[in-house]
Amino acid sequence: MLTHALAAVPLHDSAGTVSSLSGRALIAGTASLLMCLFLSPRFITFLRRREFGQNIREEGPEGHHTKAGTPTMGGILIFAAFAVPFLILSKRDWPSLGVFGATLACALLGFADDYTKIVKRRSLGLRARTKLVVTVAISLGLWWLATQKAHLPSSVQLRVVPVTVDLGPLFPVFIYLVVAGTTSAVNLTDGLDGLAAGCAAIVLLAFMAITFVAAQSDLTLLAACLVGACIGFLWFNSFPASIFMGDTGSLALGGAIAGLAVMTDNGVLLILLGGVFVIEALSVLIQVFFFQTLRKRVFLMAPIHHHFELQGWSETKIILRFWIVSVACAAIAFTVYRLSIK
Repeated sequence: MLTHALAAVPLHDSAGTVSSLSGRALIAGTASLLMCLFLSPRFITFLRRREFGQNIREEGPEGHHTKAGTPTMGGILIFAAFAVPFLILSKRDWPSLGVFGATLACALLGFADDYTKIVKRRSLGLRARTKLVVTVAISLGLWWLATQKAHLPSSVQLRVVPVTVDLGPLFPVFIYLVVAGTTSAVNLTDGLDGLAAGCAAIVLLAFMAITFVAAQSDLTLLAACLVGACIGFLWFNSFPASIFMGDTGSLALGGAIAGLAVMTDNGVLLILLGGVFVIEALSVLIQVFFFQTLRKRVFLMAPIHHHFELQGWSETKIILRFWIVSVACAAIAFTVYRLSIK
């Protein structure tokens, strides 16, 4: 019934009217949200029956050991709830298909990683070399679609200053850094109930606004579907979580955000736009660097959200404050974007 209702929505706007695009985006996002809310209870029951539960790292915070066995691979829900409304409502232009393909490929990589963890009953997944090779392949595919199909130039805009840098043959390397950095950062952020999903929803909402301003209607619909799926998933992933997104979800969301950054020429601005993700990743890099060079730890534990946990902050306080930081970063980044296009 839902798919029939979606199919009845007109695909073509008259002269690109703002009201039509905003209406379609609202319908798409709401459909994704409702699909996630409807499917989640059945999917959680399915995972529990098959004992597809989360394995917790022994070196993690002690309080997290009680979360062992919580159903994981909730990223399947996020992707399904996002994909169906998007494919029905959009015109499937090349930029949006590029982002969709990156999201799908990263979701499959995450699923393979989650499945390996569950089968082997340990917190380790695919080998790092395997992940590296697949990430390179995804980046090259996104680069090919961006330049050959979406006809984007091999350059990046800094946005903060009115400067455009032509990368030429280094453009695929830049795309790899965006994809690898974003997927890793979102994955590292996925350590507390609802933290990664909430921050991702905020970043994707900012991309929805950016693509709306740029009149990239299919990318607006795609971002709206992702926002709706994330919010629907948060209903069950909020503290205490009934389901985790797993690598299936964190890598998929990272791939989607990276794809949107590439297709909207905001790869550099993503550093500010995804501020919380950058902070999480930097905390790990800083911790590893200082421990390997000076045998000292800067944080009690990395990523940094665990540092605040060990300082005595409650999980909900950390999550809410990180969401606030994410909103601030997204708002500043959107303001910078608007100023850069005037």
